[in-house]
Amino acid sequence: MEGFQELTIWQRASISYQEILDNGDKRIENWPLVYSPVPVCWIILCYLFIVWAGPKLMAKKEAVNLKLVLIAYNFTMVCLSAYMFYEFTVSSWMANYSLLCQPVDYSNSPLALRMASVCWLFYFSKYIEFCDTMFFILRKKNSQLTFLHVYHHSTMILNCWLGLKYTPGGQSFMSGLVNSLIHVVMYFYYGLAAFGPSMTKYLWWKSYLTILQLLQFLVVTIHTVYNLFADCNYPDALNLIVFAYALSLTALFCHFYYHSYLKSRTNDLRKCKV
Repeated sequence: MEGFQELTIWQRASISYQEILDNGDKRIENWPLVYSPVPVCWIILCYLFIVWAGPKLMAKKEAVNLKLVLIAYNFTMVCLSAYMFYEFTVSSWMANYSLLCQPVDYSNSPLALRMASVCWLFYFSKYIEFCDTMFFILRKKNSQLTFLHVYHHSTMILNCWLGLKYTPGGQSFMSGLVNSLIHVVMYFYYGLAAFGPSMTKYLWWKSYLTILQLLQFLVVTIHTVYNLFADCNYPDALNLIVFAYALSLTALFCHFYYHSYLKSRTNDLRKCKV
């Protein structure tokens, strides 16, 4: 302890940082993009740079026609999300997971590793979802590059990294399971929309998709709050991070829902009265 106090600020920070890295799950530390947050942060910074520079580079260029790419991409994401939902469901069911209190199984049993594997796949899928933003930029749909969109895509990866690094399974499975189910519906909607105006009449349920996303955050928030007060062998620090993140997304999606649907309906009613 005396020796530690004699070290410089940078040496102490280096030791603390190494301890943070070494306290992760040893079974998966060598899996791609797991051991350190540094590559993750660099990727996020590159993503933010592309969000800033992309529209400027596309300003004098024609929008790219990505119809076939979008159809293939969105329905591929439907299949990937459905597969992850299946894996989360089956892995938790076979391991007799509790919906109320489930510690992480850090053993090398087949079921524990199966759950860790789908947690990693869920985490990696968030990198694939960066394509959503790239497609907006290439198609010059800059109005879609909202704060909500960029915030959600850039921060979700870091949150998933934290969960995977320290708790690949246990209580964290709920967020992955619910999010995967919502993404099946969401990418199915986007896949249909990619066919063009001929599908518009079948896409009347867009506002309900936002409601489903809000229900997702409600489920995750309630689940997390319960575990903050329950006597469960799961890190409260991670529960607090998930809770704060779910609240931030709830606020942003409520704002989006109000301005996209409720406010426009109110304005339409006022016009009708006039």
